[in-house]
Amino acid sequence: MKTRTTANPVTSAVPGIQPAEFQARRARLMAELTSNDVAIVPGASIRYRNRDTEYPFRQDSDFYYLTGFDEPDSVLVLAPGSEPASTVLFCPERDPAREQWTGERLGPERAPQALGVDAAFPNSRLEEILPRILNGRWCVHTVMGEHPEFDQRLIACASTARARGANAGGCEFQPLQRLLHEHRLIKSPAEQQLIAAAGSITADAHTEAMRHCRPGLSETQLEAVLVHAFMQAGARAPAYPSIVAGGRNACVMHYVRNDSLLADGDVVLIDAGCELEHYASDVTRTFPVNGTYSPRQRDLYEVVLAAQAEAIAAAVPGANCTGPQDASTRVLTEGLIDLGLIPGGIDEALETKAYQRFTVHRCSHWLGIDVHDVGDYRCNGDWRELQPGMVLTIEPGLYIPDGPGFDDVDEAWRGMGIRIEDDVLIEESGNRVLTDAVPKAADDIEALMRH
Repeated sequence: MKTRTTANPVTSAVPGIQPAEFQARRARLMAELTSNDVAIVPGASIRYRNRDTEYPFRQDSDFYYLTGFDEPDSVLVLAPGSEPASTVLFCPERDPAREQWTGERLGPERAPQALGVDAAFPNSRLEEILPRILNGRWCVHTVMGEHPEFDQRLIACASTARARGANAGGCEFQPLQRLLHEHRLIKSPAEQQLIAAAGSITADAHTEAMRHCRPGLSETQLEAVLVHAFMQAGARAPAYPSIVAGGRNACVMHYVRNDSLLADGDVVLIDAGCELEHYASDVTRTFPVNGTYSPRQRDLYEVVLAAQAEAIAAAVPGANCTGPQDASTRVLTEGLIDLGLIPGGIDEALETKAYQRFTVHRCSHWLGIDVHDVGDYRCNGDWRELQPGMVLTIEPGLYIPDGPGFDDVDEAWRGMGIRIEDDVLIEESGNRVLTDAVPKAADDIEALMRH
């Protein structure tokens, strides 16, 4: 059967997300709604790469979080207190002739038992049934703007309900994200296991890339090592386009061409992670193409490595979520001063932000179903405190492009980019680095690449 209805990872040691957990997520969301509210969550649609060739289908993250259902053009409706059905799914009908081309579908008939929803209907009946559900519901919580085609269908259904006199004042639309994304921020034990499993696969893939690397290899060939390792271990695809950036390409933050040759004497930055049953990993390592760091490469690398260590130490329960950023910034700035790349003392450099042109990005982001996962970093104007169950990346970096704006930097430093990134789970007693199986100490990397 081509379409899975719930997560069922290949990695046998990981149980995945069970149907009862998806039901509990829906119940938790409905508990925050009143009898006047309805939540409507559209799934993703198939998109075409060219003519009749489709992009690989990837379900909408919010929809998947609430259903575990991985079929296109589906819609979840949560209407608390509605009888006889408060959770309703609209999904594609079964069609034997079409299934011969696209694979077996679950269908509305089997969806209630498989997914634990109260009722399911063909998605072609949305305009017929949804206005009835909207009867007496004055507030619609949904994700307007993310699925423009569905937005038009939803507006039409709301207009129909109003025309029938059920909602004389019309429906008020509210962003569902304000409720749902808070739920997604704290990962359940099953989610933590999946993210850890994805991190383990990714760590092995990075290790294999180090073993295979040599001068004259192309970035494309090194990327192929990663993708092979992902799939061989049961992860169907990368969580995002892999970055394999040799030499000066490492100074381009989202470099994804991956088509240059790896040169002797350069370092290569790999930022890549697999997706396992919709949960992402995100790891970066920077290592020498020929297996040995030059003195300047090692000097810059050691600064970034020290900054990451301090940032990880700052990522503990109760700490400010910007703590890792502050810790890494101070270490990076001190290192830049020591290497003669910025002038003055540490306090002056921090106050003037002299470090910024070498750092470019922040140190962390949430990780989960999305690589840059959801959840506010500020609450009521204050930085959020880290809590057990949160997962974030720790990824300081230093970049010295060989181009405009860096003419004042010694040429020996230019064209070098270093980033080191791991995935970190906040636990009751501190934190756990989920991706530490891949070497990151310079000596350990060199030792690995010699064998």
